[in-house]
Amino acid sequence: MDANHFPLTPIIHPWVHDFLEQKEAIYAAIAQHGSPINVHNMTPFDENLSAFKKTFDSYGLKSKIFFARKANKCKFLVEQAQQLNHGVDTASYMELKQALEVGVPAANLVCTAAVKNRKLIALAIEAQVPLVLDNEDECTLIQTVAEEMNTTVPIQVRLSGFIVAQQLLPSRFGFERKKAYALITESLGKDKQFDRLLYQGLHFHLNGYSIPQRAISLHQCFDLVAELKADGIPTKSVDFGGGILINYLKDRKEWEAFQEALKEAVLHKREALTFQNDGLGLMNIEGRLYFDMQVYPYYNEVNKTTFLEQILTFQGDGPKNIFQRALEQDIELRIEPGRSSLDQVGITIAKVAFRRYHTDGQLLIGLEMNRTQLRSASADFLLDPIHISQGEAAKGESCEGYLVGAYCLEQELILKRKLYFHQLPQVDDLFVFINTAGYMMHFYESEAHLFPLAKNFVYHTAHKMLEARD
Repeated sequence: MDANHFPLTPIIHPWVHDFLEQKEAIYAAIAQHGSPINVHNMTPFDENLSAFKKTFDSYGLKSKIFFARKANKCKFLVEQAQQLNHGVDTASYMELKQALEVGVPAANLVCTAAVKNRKLIALAIEAQVPLVLDNEDECTLIQTVAEEMNTTVPIQVRLSGFIVAQQLLPSRFGFERKKAYALITESLGKDKQFDRLLYQGLHFHLNGYSIPQRAISLHQCFDLVAELKADGIPTKSVDFGGGILINYLKDRKEWEAFQEALKEAVLHKREALTFQNDGLGLMNIEGRLYFDMQVYPYYNEVNKTTFLEQILTFQGDGPKNIFQRALEQDIELRIEPGRSSLDQVGITIAKVAFRRYHTDGQLLIGLEMNRTQLRSASADFLLDPIHISQGEAAKGESCEGYLVGAYCLEQELILKRKLYFHQLPQVDDLFVFINTAGYMMHFYESEAHLFPLAKNFVYHTAHKMLEARD
């Protein structure tokens, strides 16, 4: 193996190994529907949501879990959440409409859309789905629509402006705490300016994945809950959103080795690990490194339920931790997991279209897909794909190179990281990208060049059956 190769070995759920044995079905699906295809399995979805519920239950807490639909557009996941009696977090008109159409009750829905227009608000009000308030203009519009419909609407108030380690946490969402207190006590409810808006609870959304930031923000929410209670205003729930870390990788040492090698490469101390020595956020300025890698933290020993537990047991400067305060104030704790509910739920499979060399001599493997079909806010998806070859491995044909896509752009890379291949990929071989259901498949996908969107499938393990689904 090349000394400059730094593997990043993904964790792979047993269903994936089982499915990849069905080569005939895979090739038939691609022949019929084109490349790439997205394949899902419901077992990990059920496991993830059930584990979160068990964690809350173990502390005797009232809780509600809302699958964050924006992380994956497939309607069958909404149906599965409904069957399991979990909630669905909706962020657009169509997300809410589809959830209502499959029978999710209002009590199991919330609308957190960053922009709420009249059409969305009217649908939520008609169905009595709680709306999460972000600004006073929303309050005015919701009040107007509710008056026209001659009804009221349950709402939650999104908070921002939390102070952690004497620093303000920046956010474009929600009301600063003092403004939220004034809104709830002076403007919401009977005989007030927004008398059609009925306060139910608090909500917040934090960027990043800091456990202390989430826990300290929750403590500040509970402080506000106590103030409101003293004014005779009860709070039913506090929702602290998503951002629950997952772990993609098997080996901490691989992750650390790659990060160190990337830094050395950006400083020109070793061969490039990425296309044209892309620093994935790191920059070399006059021989010194600046900024940080702009990637998801792909290896996390504290993840999913252990991440949640550390929030619930966080005490901070006060005498009580989070779960104790929730119990004391009789608050239902809510979360909106997206990526963490979809951990190990899906894979993406693409077919090799060509091999060629870049003018700088680098091997390029062209796939029948585009980069928007495997893209999130992370600067790169740092997991090794699985190469499925149609032929036998030939001795001496190992190589390294890059996976590129179908858009007519010089920077059209599926993965920016250089990959090591045990054998030279051949036309019609397949590449399997692991754990892509959370944000990677759908969040940025586009139909530029009029390419059709990837078809979505469900793999039923018990029947070895692949089913095309919406």
